[in-house]
Amino acid sequence: MSEKASQPVHLVIMGVSASGKTTVAERLAAITGFPYAEADDFHPAANKEKMASGNPLNDDDRWPWLRSLADWMQAHAEAGDSSIVTCSALKRSYRDVLREADGVHDGRVLFAELDAPASVLLERLNSRRGHFMPASLLGSQLDTLEPLTDDENGLTLDATADPDFLVAEVLEAAGLSHLSTSDTGVNS
Repeated sequence: MSEKASQPVHLVIMGVSASGKTTVAERLAAITGFPYAEADDFHPAANKEKMASGNPLNDDDRWPWLRSLADWMQAHAEAGDSSIVTCSALKRSYRDVLREADGVHDGRVLFAELDAPASVLLERLNSRRGHFMPASLLGSQLDTLEPLTDDENGLTLDATADPDFLVAEVLEAAGLSHLSTSDTGVNS
């Protein structure tokens, strides 16, 4: 099913590594039919190599990456299309770059922050295979994280909850609650 919102909405599923961003975003994309991008795919090779070698990214590493992701979102906004992206969006200043992607700054970019205890995140990271982000960098991400504030358009969710519940919460916050996970064949 593809859902065309009357006004495009851009869903940014955010949080530190292993918070479940991809799981939630893929389910949202299956339900809504919105174009979906994984922010990891926008990292230049140098960023991936830096993280893989155990070195955290700094702002200079992140700005071009965030701008390329925002450009992708903006292209969809200009075409009148909604979108879904995963992105750590650790700092408010990073979210500000993504927030500007809709071009009108009227709340059409919704952030869904997935939050989980460090022990859960570490367990997930240690069981993950084939990803460039080593578990040793979790601490630096948690130290960098600036949680959503009340004046930001978004919601914070318990990342240990059932993914279908998380998806339903994001759909509700985006004004898309008429869509149902049961209509898509998406399973837990």
